[in-house]
Amino acid sequence: MVGMPILNKDMTLCISLSGRPSNIGTRFHNYLYDELGLNFIYKAFGTDDLEGAVRGVRALGIRGLSVSMPFKEAIIPLVDELADSAAAIESVNTVVNDAGRLTASNTDFEAVRTLLGEADLSPNLPVVVRGSGGMAKAVVAAFRYAGFDDLTVVARNPITGRALAAKYGYAWTAEDLAPAANVLVNVTPLGMAGPQATELAFAEAAVAAAHTVFDVVAFPAETPLIRAARAAGTPVITGAQVIALQAAAQFEKYTGRTLTADQVRRASEFSRRDE
Repeated sequence: MVGMPILNKDMTLCISLSGRPSNIGTRFHNYLYDELGLNFIYKAFGTDDLEGAVRGVRALGIRGLSVSMPFKEAIIPLVDELADSAAAIESVNTVVNDAGRLTASNTDFEAVRTLLGEADLSPNLPVVVRGSGGMAKAVVAAFRYAGFDDLTVVARNPITGRALAAKYGYAWTAEDLAPAANVLVNVTPLGMAGPQATELAFAEAAVAAAHTVFDVVAFPAETPLIRAARAAGTPVITGAQVIALQAAAQFEKYTGRTLTADQVRRASEFSRRDE
């Protein structure tokens, strides 16, 4: 390991903005900066002034900006250019600053598309997606781009639920569907560390009957939904996989360095120490 240079005036700064900052991204990026000897540093921030934060990114020459809830849509008017991945779903999670010009993309979308391909799921499978927030856009769009025609958005909010489903030509319901051999996808905070940490996004009977369970919650990696699926013998795709792949894509956009699968795995494992 080369070792990260000591803090210096030429060090390149990358940051994240989130309503609930965590150490996962900070550890992931800094681990790899250290290993590769890059003169970069990454720091997580929370803010209630998104517009001011984005002005700071420009003014201070901050190279990379990772965007999490609740800023993924609100940041769109504040950037200069949307890459195809962000424009397609009207949601941003990554901003790259090139001499004051901010280009936004969505590596969540890119990561989900990759994981669906790796899971080798048949596009004929019915899919049930619980949730209709910013991350739900990335997930539902990825299923549409992968050729899935039978998808139902389950969301209590009829405005956002209907709009998300209609945007991609899918169905919406506010009610749980009967257990079946579906691909079940949770894109809500249910199971996330915090007040909803013990909640199960789908009933155990639905989990047991499912073809595959996909939980985008990244912290913790073993959510109640993932644990229930493993106990039932149902194949899983985890939020830990999503966050590792999307972070790797961000890293490459910020630094221009392509990571190996082993580097991504080790950085992801390091980021979850003491989870």
